[in-house]
Amino acid sequence: MNKLSQGNDVMAYQKPHQLERDALGRLVLVDAVGTRHVGVYPVRAFPITAPNAGISIMDQSGKELCWFSDIASIPELELGLIEEEMAARELMPVIEKITKVSTFATPSIWDIETDKGPTRIRLKGEEDIRRIAGNTLLIADSNGLQFLIKDSTQLDKLSKKLLDRFR
Repeated sequence: MNKLSQGNDVMAYQKPHQLERDALGRLVLVDAVGTRHVGVYPVRAFPITAPNAGISIMDQSGKELCWFSDIASIPELELGLIEEEMAARELMPVIEKITKVSTFATPSIWDIETDKGPTRIRLKGEEDIRRIAGNTLLIADSNGLQFLIKDSTQLDKLSKKLLDRFR
């Protein structure tokens, strides 16, 4: 069994393992011993701060089946399948501009422009604006959707002014 490591039932496999899609479009991992794990999905270890480092392949019950420490270690065909699957699962709009806020007290309604288009969000409280790293912010709206500001210093003047009232 061509294993790199085994601990707590988590196995990081070298080849031979194979990632493919079945006839129903589900992602399938065939492990080193030939077991087919149908309906697996990739998960980034650090989706915001280090999206290219640490990707797990998980089974439907949430058990890690395979670990890639870096996307550079993933064969090109498999990387395509992984990126395709993650694009369907990961939706985190990036805020490009804050155009209006209803009030500077919370809760408040924000009109924003994102990389996915304009939208309106409801901010319940100032605690829903979290600094992730450096000038990167994560904003959770009242529905639990996450919005990302990659670099708050790169926002336009009005957006910075509005945002500063809440931090």
